[in-house]
Amino acid sequence: MSEEKQPKIRFKGFDDPWEQRKLGEGLKQLKSYSLPRKYEVPESDTEYIHYGDIHTSSRKYVDKSFRLPNIKSGDFQLLQTGDIVLADASEDYKEIAEPMLMKNIKGRKVVSGLHTIAIRLKCGDPVYYLYLFLSPGFRHYVYKVGTGLKVFGINYDKVQKYFLAVPDEKEQKYIGKILFLTDQLIAANQSKLEQLKRLKKLLMQKIFNQEWRFKGFTDPWEQRKLGEVKTIKDGTHDSPRYVPKGYPLVTSKNLNDSGLNLSDVSYISESDFDSINKRSKVNVGDIIFGMIGTIGNPVLLDESNFAIKNVALLKNDGPIQNHWLIQYLKSDVFNRLTSEKTAGNTQKFIGLNVIRNLIIDTPSIHEQVIIGSFLKLTDSIIAANQRRLDHLQSLKKYLMQNMFV
Repeated sequence: MSEEKQPKIRFKGFDDPWEQRKLGEGLKQLKSYSLPRKYEVPESDTEYIHYGDIHTSSRKYVDKSFRLPNIKSGDFQLLQTGDIVLADASEDYKEIAEPMLMKNIKGRKVVSGLHTIAIRLKCGDPVYYLYLFLSPGFRHYVYKVGTGLKVFGINYDKVQKYFLAVPDEKEQKYIGKILFLTDQLIAANQSKLEQLKRLKKLLMQKIFNQEWRFKGFTDPWEQRKLGEVKTIKDGTHDSPRYVPKGYPLVTSKNLNDSGLNLSDVSYISESDFDSINKRSKVNVGDIIFGMIGTIGNPVLLDESNFAIKNVALLKNDGPIQNHWLIQYLKSDVFNRLTSEKTAGNTQKFIGLNVIRNLIIDTPSIHEQVIIGSFLKLTDSIIAANQRRLDHLQSLKKYLMQNMFV
């Protein structure tokens, strides 16, 4: 059997060659109706799927829990469980022919609506075909044959001409099942991660508004100017010459919610690096955040072999613990404080003296340690769940690349 007729990954016990044919040989086109949003009604016994419903949904199947818009009842050709609806138009060519499977619509009246292509399988597993339409091979095909300038489109004739190789129905079910289960794991982990982030946000609001206090702490927090409790500097305001290889020059674009991102960093020479560090050398344990453009995105540093430009530097000194301060700087309390002090119309910025004069509420050292440790632990749990989600998404991508021909 030639390599072209089988995928790189197959389940044990399956080694027969895959059948090569045009996609349309296994499909039947159903009727779609050009029903825009204005035909929707609050209630009726008939639902419809609009191409916008396909594009905006991260879940690519309709079951009992997935509700669709209602339209007035009429003499329509209805969809059945197992049918697949493709979006035939998109402003983004990557979303042309994006699919939605009618996984379980038993007892419902569902119609294929505006800018859709409705198809019914003559044979085969619907879940497998859902992922076939999402596979790299089919996606690459529709990118090539789609037409249009501002809005890209495709029709059934081009879809059905796609030449492919397919396994027998038993192997299709195995492939469809593992991909569907992987998607369910991804969805469950995404939901858990979102809940953890909402919990962290709530904790930050309550703790830094001092609505919630840890047991044993009742003393009021003391108001201090940030510059009185921290050595605060900023990076260079010059524009050093960039070089292909050298030392990273970190700006606000390299700071995000996840920390320091050096994947898109510019490099400077050793002499410029040394010159900048005479003004504002960074060390592990310091905090930096953006002062121009994107204000904020504070990062507690665990590396230091770089220089900074237009970035505030809060040294790891003074009576305030940086493990507590990093959490305070990420809070809505601090964001509101800085938003009131920013200047500029086209490009926002906050000055160094303004930062030094910001008045913050500070608890005792002991309470700082407890708050910082507690929120750091929460961050660690979120990061662990993010890594798990990233691994699952990488697994899904690998399977999609290697389970289809």
